[in-house]
Amino acid sequence: MQPPSELRVSKDRRTLTVRFADGETATLEAELLRVLSPSAEVQGHSPEQRVTVPGKRAVAIAGIEPVGNYAVRIVFDDRHDTGIFTWPYLATLGREKQARWQGYLDELAEKGLSRDPR
Repeated sequence: MQPPSELRVSKDRRTLTVRFADGETATLEAELLRVLSPSAEVQGHSPEQRVTVPGKRAVAIAGIEPVGNYAVRIVFDDRHDTGIFTWPYLATLGREKQARWQGYLDELAEKGLSRDPR
């Protein structure tokens, strides 16, 4: 997959817009990106180890760093910075945003967790 033609962080640092070379655009909230980070800290090393991350409603994007020609590292203002977001993963998040968000909300409810910081 080619690199996006545009990566734009909103002025409030809460949204990342990704415009792909084929014209597809994904608008992804910082909270969604943070709680679905592809990092081992969040995803674990197997599906059973995946962590439900609560309390990130107010998280913002502090910065974006290129990783080769295939991905970006998103740095969040809570200092999480270990996820490597590949172009295909960002495209998948854009296409499956509603279902993945609902899955996250369902996990929070099931575990008695909140989107709000403690």
